[in-house]
Amino acid sequence: MNRDRLATVKSWIEILNGWGIRAGRGIAGLSVLAAFVLAAPASADDAVFEALRDADAAMARIGYRLATANAPLCDRLEPGLGLVLHTPGQYARKLRGEAVGHFHFDGPVGVEVVIAGSPAASSGMQADDTLFRIGTARFALTDPEAEASTAALIAVSRQIAAQPAQAPLEVAGRRNGQDFIRLVTPVPACMTRFEVAIRQEFTADADGEMVQISSRFFEEYPQDQVAAVIAHELAHNILRHRERLEKKGVAYGLLSGFGRNVRYFRQTELEADILSVSLLANAGYDPQAAVRFWRTFGPEHAGGILRSRSHPAWNDRLATIEKAIADLGPQRPNLPDVLMTRDSDLEGDWRSLLVTAR
Repeated sequence: MNRDRLATVKSWIEILNGWGIRAGRGIAGLSVLAAFVLAAPASADDAVFEALRDADAAMARIGYRLATANAPLCDRLEPGLGLVLHTPGQYARKLRGEAVGHFHFDGPVGVEVVIAGSPAASSGMQADDTLFRIGTARFALTDPEAEASTAALIAVSRQIAAQPAQAPLEVAGRRNGQDFIRLVTPVPACMTRFEVAIRQEFTADADGEMVQISSRFFEEYPQDQVAAVIAHELAHNILRHRERLEKKGVAYGLLSGFGRNVRYFRQTELEADILSVSLLANAGYDPQAAVRFWRTFGPEHAGGILRSRSHPAWNDRLATIEKAIADLGPQRPNLPDVLMTRDSDLEGDWRSLLVTAR
């Protein structure tokens, strides 16, 4: 993050909260993508747009690292390019002209962030490039007067994700008015898009295709502990928890903590805790970051989701994570036994996974 432009992570969160930013839900991406729709204000300055870029980049770097390092654990892969994309149509009409100017849009899709060391970076792609095609995915302009929407971005990202995970992709774009063609050879990545929602509450979610966490985590916790939160949500997707829960006909929301729902949700939470340890280790993070996170987050935020009956007690989850770390061993990538359950129906046997805190 550019420390000269924004002194701290907290500063860009404050900027975005003050401007009424709302995050787009269900946004598809390459290996990572967090898209935002600007709502309400009549004008924006460079700091606001760069705060958006920094927010997306912070999430993207962690998501890309986890998704590419753990590709051997995933049976659903996509091309890992190391790009964060956005479209003019994501921005409110009253700000769209300013966004187009700031991000140098010269066509249907723009490059918001290029992750350092990624295939896209190695090919010479840069932030604020305009793209028209990636492989067989072709991009078209949308109605410039339409209301803000992420529909075009979703379509773009799904086209890219559907292509072979390792085959070279020809990229057609434009920079400073000059068209270019580049060849990018992606690395395999777990098929998940990553999104940061600008809000002050602690929220984290995974729906089988997307991982979303709130900006509050970046404000309050070190990057490695934020990675632990993201790894937990990614584990839900890798283990197909959403579709396995839906197959059981569970109820979400307030009803998740009652009746037969409880045992299934607790099973998935513990499975994700266990797998997240391997995901962190495989990506070169210290898995003890998950322990440090829970030792702080658990006691301080014991309400909300942590007190939901659908989730085991935080101290028991911590003990379960500590056992998973002890069981890691030296082999990388580490493939824990829980990974083998993703094709099976949920049984609700969460007690066999739980380690009770002393």
